[in-house]
Amino acid sequence: MSKKALIVSCLCVFFFFGSFSVNAQQLAKNLNSKALIQPPFLKAGDTVAIVAPAGILKNRTQEIRDAVSLLKKWGLNAVVGKNVFNNGGHFAGTDEERCEDFQSALDNPNIKAIWSARGGYGSVRVLDLLDYTQFKNSPKWIIGYSDITAFHNQMNVLGFQSIHAIMCTSVTDELKENPESVTTFKKSLFGENLSYTLESSKYNRIGEVKGQLVGGNLAILTSMLGSKTSLATKGKILFIEEIGEYAYSIDRMLQSLKRAGYFKDCAGLIIGDMSKVKKNTTKFGKPVQQIILDVVADYNFPVAFNMKAGHEPDNRALIFGAEIELKVSSSGSKVIFE
Repeated sequence: MSKKALIVSCLCVFFFFGSFSVNAQQLAKNLNSKALIQPPFLKAGDTVAIVAPAGILKNRTQEIRDAVSLLKKWGLNAVVGKNVFNNGGHFAGTDEERCEDFQSALDNPNIKAIWSARGGYGSVRVLDLLDYTQFKNSPKWIIGYSDITAFHNQMNVLGFQSIHAIMCTSVTDELKENPESVTTFKKSLFGENLSYTLESSKYNRIGEVKGQLVGGNLAILTSMLGSKTSLATKGKILFIEEIGEYAYSIDRMLQSLKRAGYFKDCAGLIIGDMSKVKKNTTKFGKPVQQIILDVVADYNFPVAFNMKAGHEPDNRALIFGAEIELKVSSSGSKVIFE
């Protein structure tokens, strides 16, 4: 090959792969910013499947009945998975039984939403046993919180929105004193506008930002690190909540998220309920709010405290994967779904 031909060949290779690299980078950028698919909102006559992908429902029959009644009150039909009340020790049946109910609901095009009976622990054990092929053809809302964060992660990775809201076992007398838990759940299901005004906090970090809302239970988010269902948080607004952990444990989980790059390019942070923080014989020396601020001190994004969502009776619905506007000021914060 002549010297001239060699130079031409090299230039062709350079421009081809250079162009490919630019296109690949642009594609990755587009995929990262792509809006998630929104399952159809519900209407009267639609059907909701109640499943138990995690903890056992021992002596919880009445709560499931009340949940079914609530759906019927809204003009919806309800089907309860055949394995919901199974006893699998800690779990609501074996992994295969819990998977069977969930898979049936995923595959049935007449099911418009899948409502988790309760959380606890166990969702991660069935997450990879499920086939989402039919779900992708006929998407539906996945609903729950706490341990159901594992499914929220899965939905986000697959490219679909999901609903962080009360579960069937939340339908108790306490809901009468916390009507917003029910009304915001209904709004999220039927596609009505959602917006929240949060009480002010001296720990708030002021700022305004728009982005996709992601997140859930802190322990579950941490347990997903390094897996194919770990969240990508670049340019997104992260929500976290937790219950029953020591302060040092909360710090450890947050430090794990930080080391994994969760906060590096995060657009904003919303803090839900941090409930029933356990007391250690050795005091941590800082409130949970300050622990959180210390972890994200290296990053310049707004932080809003006092979002009423998590393990308290006042548990307001959030649509994960939806675009929101977060406005944080010294007098309070606003969370507005677009």
